[in-house]
Amino acid sequence: MSWWADDDDEDDNLDLYDESTVRTRPNPKGNRPRTKTRPEHADAEIARVLGVDRGRYTVLLDEDTPDERQVTAARASELRRNPIVTGDRVAVVGDTTGEEGTLARIVRIEPRTTLLRRSADDTDEVERVIVANADQMLIVVAAANPEPRTRLVDRYLVAAYDAGIAPMLCVTKTDLADPAPFLANFAGLDLPVFTSRQDDIPLCDIAAALVDHDTVVVGHSGVGKSTLVNALVPGARRATGHVNEVTGRGRHTSSSTVSLRVEDGSGRHGWVIDTPGVRSFGLGHVNTDSILKAFTDLAEIAEDCPRGCTHLPDAPDCAIIEAVEEGRLGEAGRARLDSLQRLLATFER
Repeated sequence: MSWWADDDDEDDNLDLYDESTVRTRPNPKGNRPRTKTRPEHADAEIARVLGVDRGRYTVLLDEDTPDERQVTAARASELRRNPIVTGDRVAVVGDTTGEEGTLARIVRIEPRTTLLRRSADDTDEVERVIVANADQMLIVVAAANPEPRTRLVDRYLVAAYDAGIAPMLCVTKTDLADPAPFLANFAGLDLPVFTSRQDDIPLCDIAAALVDHDTVVVGHSGVGKSTLVNALVPGARRATGHVNEVTGRGRHTSSSTVSLRVEDGSGRHGWVIDTPGVRSFGLGHVNTDSILKAFTDLAEIAEDCPRGCTHLPDAPDCAIIEAVEEGRLGEAGRARLDSLQRLLATFER
């Protein structure tokens, strides 16, 4: 007769990812069965995941208390199929002193408020989880060197709105080119915008927008994203690079996603989550109904569209197209409609 370990006092309210809810396998050798009962981890401590490196997680315990400390942890085997990412809140057991050479264990992933994802391309439905629990996204783009990519920013916006994350925009290197033509593409959006020169970064304004928030920072390689993070967080030492004069592309520098505390000088702080630079941002995981949310100026007009309207060039009686053709939205509206239609057409099967 097979024997199963007894799960006494099982708590049905534990998170789905709690290792204590997994039953022990039968003893295959017929030896004396194990008598050790898996702990329910009621005394597990909740920590913030700051970074991930080759199967080891740097987590922060007792945040904002005198006992705050960083601890290195491994993932419990029962969680091996569940990705743990920067920004996650996790339950940790074991040696949580943080002393050199110690290793704690992550046994549960706490419920997430948001999850930012991307896919390899628009036809790939396999999602890549980037960060968890961010409530803001700071999109960094250069006014020149490399040239700003409106379509990539559109994709960031779609991913942000789909995840329920509030986007912001920072245009760097404005001493090299006037950012106005690029920003005109987003004139209809309720989008906070910061502009920065290479020798003059508005740190106070940006830091003030980041305190009390968890902000994921995204951008094309070479736009100055890591330079901005290093300025906001002295000692961050995020790797920076240069733009190839021939190709106009930035070199990948930061290779990992990491959370860093940013302060505004008044004692308040927030968290910035710096991500590696990317040249593409697939949206294969996004529901097409969410795309219009990135274009809030057009979404309001779309309420007058007929049911099932695709908003594509051949869509009959599309209220957005009519508004643009009648000149009610100006040139910025035409550019916004073009971006919307390009994204929508990407998902046409």
